[in-house]
Parts: sequence; structure tokens; C-alpha cells
Amino acid sequence: MRENKTKTIWAAGGEVLTGWLAIPSSLSAEMMAQQDFDAITIDMQHGCADYADTLSMLQAISTTDRTPFVRVPWNDPAIIGRVLDAGAYGVICPMVNTADECKAFVEACRYFPLGGRSVGPIRAGLYGGSDYFANANDTIITMAMIEHKDGLANLDAILSTPGLNAIFVGPSDLAVSMGHTPGFDPKWDDVIDAIQLIAERCEAHGVIPGIHVGSVEYGQKMRDMGYKFQAFQSDFRMLQVAYANALPAFRAGKSS
Repeated sequence: MRENKTKTIWAAGGEVLTGWLAIPSSLSAEMMAQQDFDAITIDMQHGCADYADTLSMLQAISTTDRTPFVRVPWNDPAIIGRVLDAGAYGVICPMVNTADECKAFVEACRYFPLGGRSVGPIRAGLYGGSDYFANANDTIITMAMIEHKDGLANLDAILSTPGLNAIFVGPSDLAVSMGHTPGFDPKWDDVIDAIQLIAERCEAHGVIPGIHVGSVEYGQKMRDMGYKFQAFQSDFRMLQVAYANALPAFRAGKSS
């Protein structure tokens, strides 16, 4: 089966940086995959990609060795199974707040006897190889999102779920659930403490901690906490920021 580069990096103690795709375009996906990322994540929850977009974007990503991840819209075995059959090597599942929800998520990603995923890897077999079924359970990454105070309260039970590989912190929703405003890189002390706690409990359980950040400074802070998987902004946000910074200088006839 084709290597999961992310798992290889983690096994060596390294950090994985993922590109984040909100724009529903195979061309954008191909361009992002050719940047210096280790993985590329298609966002089906808050991004604009539907299933057909996601399939073509996964094909574009596979022109490189970047690990293809998909953040699914919700903890639904139907869409989880479809993105895996399309060739995703990692699934990020939003709003996992209890151990039962985490168990259901993990089992949707695993073939019997470890789960209940239906067998039919239509494109995954082309991407992963003829031995896909035999090795998929060991290759596919399960990443549950902790992004609510309820998930935080049940953190140790969630982290004890058999077959869970990683956690992905949604800092904006986590901050909102704790009474703050949304946005990248929350700086409230209680949210920072929660993010630190997640990293510490992940280490204790042998689960990889991940997070989405919006700045280099915040990313370094997360790295220092022990986060081993980071998403840095997105294709949409980078494009938006680049034009917002460049256009005023262009109008004024000044170099940016």
C-alpha cells in the first residue's frame, strides 16, 4: 500500500504541516500540494468543496507524496466512507464531544473487525494499491476534533478510544464555547490553558495533538507545547490577505 507520509514523519518524532483547502478547485489543490507541505487537507465542513470537487482535488493531490486528508462535514459514516473510498488517507471529524461519538467516528474509518466500514474502495484502491483492504486499517489516520468545552470535559475518555490516532483542536469554536469571540489564535488565558491541557493529555495517551493556527508566532507557541500537526491558514485566507496587503500599495504606486 502507498506510504502514509504523515505517519512516517510522526513515527520519527517529527512535525507535520498541512495545507488547508477551502477553495473547491483541483488546480488550487495541485498548486498547494506542490508547496512545502507534508499533507494537504480538503475542508468539506467550512470550505466550499462538495463530493465531486473533493474527488478531483484528491486526484490532484496524488500527483505528489503529500498525505491527503479530508475534514468531513460531520460525524456521519456515510460521508466518512465516501471520502475514504475516494482516497483520503486521513479523516478529520468535527465536534467530537464524547467517547461514544469518538468510537463511532473511528469505527466508521475501520474495516471489520476493528469497525464497520463497508468495503468498496473504488478510487482508494487505485491510489493505495491492490493491497489496500489488507492495510487500510493500519494506514488511515483518524483525527477527532476537540472544539467545545464538552469535548474538553470528556477529553481523557475520548483519548482512550481504541484506534484514535490524533486530535485536532478547533481553537475558534473552543473559544466560543468558553464564552469568548471567534477567530484564529485565541489569547484568553483559559483557552490557552485548555489548549495546553489537550497537548499534555494527548502525550499521556500516545495520541498526536494537532491544531489550526493563523500566524507564525502562534504556530511556534503551539510547537513548543508539543503540537505535531498544524494547519497554517488556508488557500482562501492566504489569497485574501495577499490582495488586501498588495492592492493599497498598487493603487498608491508603491512596492509592498
